[in-house]
Amino acid sequence: MTRAAEKPGIHTWLVLMKAHRTLRRHAERSIEAVDMCLSDFAILEAILHKGPQSVSELGRRIELTSGSMTTAIDRLEARGLVTRADHATDRRTWVIHLTPEGRALISKVFARHEQAMERAMRGLSKSERATLTDLLKRLGTTADEQLAQEERTATPK
Repeated sequence: MTRAAEKPGIHTWLVLMKAHRTLRRHAERSIEAVDMCLSDFAILEAILHKGPQSVSELGRRIELTSGSMTTAIDRLEARGLVTRADHATDRRTWVIHLTPEGRALISKVFARHEQAMERAMRGLSKSERATLTDLLKRLGTTADEQLAQEERTATPK
């Protein structure tokens, strides 16, 4: 049997992916009662915690394409949860704001989501969660730096 310290990177990636899939199901279940998908939740949550943002800022933050962002913003606006406002300095840009109804809904949904994630993480102590968070941040940062380095040195086709 292979010791944990000798496990290859692919094994870590597979374990990470399986954990992510399970945690994603917990996240989806925590918001399904309000007929909301994860991308809508992510947009509302980003505005709740980071304030009004342009469509492109939101798209970068939650990793949605421009077309997907437009569709999601249209959907949220139709539900009366967000409004579009002109950007102060760029007339081509919309800034997305929560409506009072949107703020009330996402505050309630986020609290339920936070509780669901807390329940999903019960298998780890608070100390283990802190360690895991630090390790995952380091993993993400170094992997991102590696991609950036590879992109800088890649030969154009």
